[in-house]
Amino acid sequence: MTQTTPIKHATVAAVLAAVCLLCALAAPASAGEVEDRIAKRLADAVPQFQVESVRPTETDALYEVRSRAGEIIYTTADGQYLLTGDLLKITDSGIANVSEQARADQRKQLLDDYGTDAAITFPANGEQKAEISVFTDIDCPYCRKLHHEIKQINDYGITVHYYAFPRSGPDTPSFFKYVSVWCADDSRAAMTRAKDGKDVPSATCENPVRAQYELGGKVGVTGTPAIILEDGNMIRGYVPAKTLARGLGLL
Repeated sequence: MTQTTPIKHATVAAVLAAVCLLCALAAPASAGEVEDRIAKRLADAVPQFQVESVRPTETDALYEVRSRAGEIIYTTADGQYLLTGDLLKITDSGIANVSEQARADQRKQLLDDYGTDAAITFPANGEQKAEISVFTDIDCPYCRKLHHEIKQINDYGITVHYYAFPRSGPDTPSFFKYVSVWCADDSRAAMTRAKDGKDVPSATCENPVRAQYELGGKVGVTGTPAIILEDGNMIRGYVPAKTLARGLGLL
């Protein structure tokens, strides 16, 4: 008959303690714990990145990190490995750009938060069927070309909200031209006059031109015109009025 050696109470307690420790280590991190850890690690390692948000992606392996400047990168849960560039996903209908969809969601949120009160708006003629936000520069040739079709765009039922994006930056001639347009008694008429290359009387007032220029940077504007659709997707550059209306499903 085999003899068993009794286990001392102290040994049993040690085993139970070890099991509890392993359970604690294996337990998933609480909601927000991983995100906080990633944010802290990035803040310590790359303080200039200025983390705005951290959230899980569709995958189990990566987290999306957004900066206050609108940049998006990806990181592992421990914040040790970073990925830059677009995250792509294979779907039944082809390749989907997960990163671009995230940027579109971000653009929509930023524009919704900012609102249209400070925009120079050309409303749709008749029933509004769609609306677009356009970051524009007074002196940009293709911005002028787009504006020359503003009546046709409005006739298609599209409302246009103009936001300032002087490509030369703040405190430059193009910047001050936009200030004069915005501060004019009739900003829509002043915009059309400026887009026709005509002089607009110099004017100053409390204005949103710098704030809109900074907003453009946050939503990823790098050139003008930059057309942002209602879902946050961006069309970079000039698009003929008819092509725009067709793309919006209005023709």
